[in-house]
Amino acid sequence: MFRRRDVQAEATRPAESLPARLYGWAEARSRMPHLYTDLGAPDTVEGRFELLTLHIVLLLNRLKSDDDPGGALGQALFDLYLSNLDGAMREMGVGDLAMGKRMRALGKVFYGRASAYEEAFSALPDRSPLEAVIGRTVLGDAAECYPGPLAGYIEGLRRELAGRSVDDLVR
Repeated sequence: MFRRRDVQAEATRPAESLPARLYGWAEARSRMPHLYTDLGAPDTVEGRFELLTLHIVLLLNRLKSDDDPGGALGQALFDLYLSNLDGAMREMGVGDLAMGKRMRALGKVFYGRASAYEEAFSALPDRSPLEAVIGRTVLGDAAECYPGPLAGYIEGLRRELAGRSVDDLVR
């Protein structure tokens, strides 16, 4: 016999874990329509992957502060990111035999992106290195798009994150 879901119990269950809430924030921010319509990010699988990755990198950059002693929260966020990529690739039809190779490749891509963004962040307020990375990664084939507006958004978001506690981020 099937029982109707208890909607009240669903509404009062404990809040999601902190890494899940941070991941949800990154996912929601990376899907904001203005990134695609106004700032030139391509609305493709690759474009969405790049923006999600960039938002995860921004959070990991923020978590390097005293709010994440030992990096446990950052590691949990990264693990969740990889787990969700794994699930998305399986939904797109990637089989078990190819999954390990694909995940290793995505790990290399992530670390390459993270390193490039960290280097660009360290050059701020000179925005040209950030624009170059965004041009190569996020915009890629959309060569007609100027990366300046998207770089400005990222720089502003990075500044905003630096001024907020982790608890504030997930509220």
